[in-house]
Amino acid sequence: MGAMQKTITPIDDTLFVERPYADAAAIDAALATAHKAAREWKHVPMAERQKLLTKAVDAFVGRKDEIAEELTRQIGRPIGQSPGEIRGFEERSRYMIEIAPRSLADIDVGPKEGFTRFIRREPLGVVFVVAPWNFPYLTAVNVTVPALLAGNAVIMKHSAQTPLCAERFAEAFKAAGLPAGLFQHLVLTHEDASKVIARSDGVDYVSFTGSVAGGHAIMDAVSKRFIGAGLELGGNDPAYVRNDADLAHAVENLVDGAFFNSGQSCCGIQRIFVHQDLYKKFLDGFVDLTNQYKLGNPLEKGTNLGPVVRSRAADEIRKQIDKAVHAGAKKLIDPKRFPADKPGTAYLAPQVLADLDTRNPFMQEECFGPAVAIAPVANDDEAIAKMNDNPFGLTAAIWTMDEAAATRIGDRIDTGTWFMNRCDYLDPALGWVGVKDSGRGCSLSQVGYEYLTRPKSFHLRTKL
Repeated sequence: MGAMQKTITPIDDTLFVERPYADAAAIDAALATAHKAAREWKHVPMAERQKLLTKAVDAFVGRKDEIAEELTRQIGRPIGQSPGEIRGFEERSRYMIEIAPRSLADIDVGPKEGFTRFIRREPLGVVFVVAPWNFPYLTAVNVTVPALLAGNAVIMKHSAQTPLCAERFAEAFKAAGLPAGLFQHLVLTHEDASKVIARSDGVDYVSFTGSVAGGHAIMDAVSKRFIGAGLELGGNDPAYVRNDADLAHAVENLVDGAFFNSGQSCCGIQRIFVHQDLYKKFLDGFVDLTNQYKLGNPLEKGTNLGPVVRSRAADEIRKQIDKAVHAGAKKLIDPKRFPADKPGTAYLAPQVLADLDTRNPFMQEECFGPAVAIAPVANDDEAIAKMNDNPFGLTAAIWTMDEAAATRIGDRIDTGTWFMNRCDYLDPALGWVGVKDSGRGCSLSQVGYEYLTRPKSFHLRTKL
């Protein structure tokens, strides 16, 4: 038997599932089948594509309890939270199915005597989706369903931590009767994934969610060919609690925004800037609510903070917190209040850091875990400057009762999404996009379809 991909559950560090890596013959066969399927699929009427993909969503949602439980076992998210991912999968899928006809319709450029002119959106061919483990269905569905609706075939490489997610996609599409070869998944090493992208008869577009280093590797691979790539590379997302904010609402939202999924969200909140008039009350409320969280086995009801994805990730997060403290930060949470916290395991207590300036490493680097920094600001201008003082730009949020001020401030923030009085959420009607080191391209919304197609102009002379 060849090399195996092994998935260790963070719940107890035992082997949960293993799968063999695809060999060269399997990769070649998948690519050939995908290209053939895409050529045929592009001519299938939109109504039929919508019908098949709706059936696939129905099939997937019909297994929601089973899928939610195995998701918890793969990544350690509390069982009470995992069903939310299936709801998000359904919401995004059904929205993108609904808007497909108008988003992909021919563009009429206006009348011209003696001519018919329009722009058609042509499918790209084969879309390669490289998906992460932290929100394994939501990140993957952002591109997979619209790519198929746009007339493409999809090959998916899922994370080694969440191989069953790719299998559940495949099973739903098969149950719906999607033509063979249109959706396939491969168990690949990072090196093999890069080879698939770079080869001349490989894929036609890459959608990658992961680290900045991974994004650079993808860009290096696509540079060998003239194909596009969409990259979502994480962040260190800021929030601003203005002096007119609803304090209780801000505290509740931001504790959840920082610690949901054990802080393992690309758009989770890591830096909070609070107007000095509210700073002390906000900090006290934030710490008090954090101390009420229950860290433990994610399969047990009542747990709202599970382990991070693996023990070595927990070790790295502890190092980042220690580095922040060494640079002047103050820890406000005593890990002893969380008995499940044990060095050497994937279980670690949430942490709130104070007394940081923007040069503290924690304010500049992504910390993919349950830790957050809180600092005071004197006014809007200071908040804007500090929110922008970071290499990332995925999302940012403000808590205020003044919509005009929120819009005015948002215009000055370097970010892909700007929230008011909420955070850590994707509305499928809005484009999901990052700036700076958070990536490039766009998924979801009508705009997302533009990245999964190419324009083809029709210039027809009708009178001679």
